[in-house]
Amino acid sequence: MTGSKTFLIACGGTGGHLSPGIALAEGLVDRGHRVTLLISHKKVDARLVEKYPHFTFLRIPGAPFSWKPPGALRFLWQQFKGLSFSRDLVRRTRPDGIVGFGGFTTASIILAGALHGVPVALHEANHVPGRAIRRLSRFARRVYLPPGVTLAGAKVGKIFSMGLPVRREIVREEKVAARLKLGLDGGNRVLAVLGGSQGATALNDWARQHAAAFAGEGIQTYCVTGLGKSTDEVTDYTAHTGGAARVIFSPFCDRMGTLISAADLVVSRAGAGTIAELARCGTPAVLVPFPHAADNHQEANARYFADQGGGLVIPQSGLDELEPAVRELIGNDAVLEKFREALERIDQTNALQAMLDDLETLTGGALNLPETRSDFAENTRRDVGTPRGSHS
Repeated sequence: MTGSKTFLIACGGTGGHLSPGIALAEGLVDRGHRVTLLISHKKVDARLVEKYPHFTFLRIPGAPFSWKPPGALRFLWQQFKGLSFSRDLVRRTRPDGIVGFGGFTTASIILAGALHGVPVALHEANHVPGRAIRRLSRFARRVYLPPGVTLAGAKVGKIFSMGLPVRREIVREEKVAARLKLGLDGGNRVLAVLGGSQGATALNDWARQHAAAFAGEGIQTYCVTGLGKSTDEVTDYTAHTGGAARVIFSPFCDRMGTLISAADLVVSRAGAGTIAELARCGTPAVLVPFPHAADNHQEANARYFADQGGGLVIPQSGLDELEPAVRELIGNDAVLEKFREALERIDQTNALQAMLDDLETLTGGALNLPETRSDFAENTRRDVGTPRGSHS
C-alpha cells in the first residue's frame, strides 16, 4: 500500500452508479484509505445507503440533462451550484484522488478536481460510454471502460480495460437457503423480475399478468417493482404438482445477492450493474433492454451479455415472446447450466482489485501523464468559464 489517502467518489443518481461506487469504497477502506461518497437527492440513493452507515455520504447538487428549456435551465443552475459545492469540498478535504462513475452527479466534482490539480479517474460500466464520461474524459487521467469498448479521441495511455466493481455482499448463495431467506418455498423454482433501481412498468405489468399462471405450475415470482410503483404484496398459491408457490411484489430489495441466487432465471432490464451481479451470482437471464436509454446503451449491454452466452435478449416491442421463452428456459436444466458456465467466464472477479491497484498508482505521483496539472486547469477554465485569477 502507498500510504493512507483520501478519495472522493461521485456515484449517485441510479443504483447502477451507486452500487459500484460503494464497492470501490469498500475496497479502498479495506486498504486503509479514507472515502467520501457523493450521491444525489433521489429516493433510490437514500434507500440504498441506509445499509452503509459506516460510510460518509454527501448529497451533491445536480439534475439530469434535458433539451427542454425548463429542464435545461434547472440542469445549468444545479450544475453551477454543484461546482461551487465541489470546489469548496476539494479545498476543505484536499483529496488525493477523485473517481466518477458517470451520471449527473459526476461533472461538477470532476471539474473541481481538475481545477485544483487532483488526479481524476472515470469509470464507465456500459458498452456505450455515456455523455458525462465522453465530455469529462479530457480532464481525467484514467478512463476505465468495459473490455472491447473504446472512446473516440482519447489519448494513448489514458484508457484502461476494466470490469465493474461489485459490492462484497453480492455473492452466490446456496439456492434453497436463499429462497427461504426471502420467504419463498425452498423446493419450487423461482423467477425474479428486475426493472433496475427505477423499476420498469412494462416488466411489472408483464409479471402481474403471468405470475398466477406460473404459480399454478410451481414457478414462484419475485418482482422488484421500483420505489413508488407498488406496496409489498405477498400471495400464496398451491401448485398443481403440490406444495406452495409464492408470488411477491416489492418496491425495493436490499438483498439483491440473495434474490438473484434464489432465482433459476431472471427477467431484467439490461443495466451494467445488474449484468455484473447476474454474472457474480451465476444466474441466467432474459434481458429486456429499456428502449429509451441514453444512446441505446442497454441494447449494447444486452447484446454483449447474449453474445457471451449468459442468456437471451427480447426487445420490449416483443414482450409477447417473453412468456413462452421463460416457460421453455426455466425448466430446462441443460440449457441453464450452459448459461451458468458462460456467466462464470463473464464474471470479472478481479476488477475491483485491479482498479484499486491502479488508483493507488495514480495517486502516488509516479506517472508520465499526457497532461500536466496546468493543462487540466486551463482546459477546465475554458469549459466552465472560470476567470484565470480564480484558481487556487
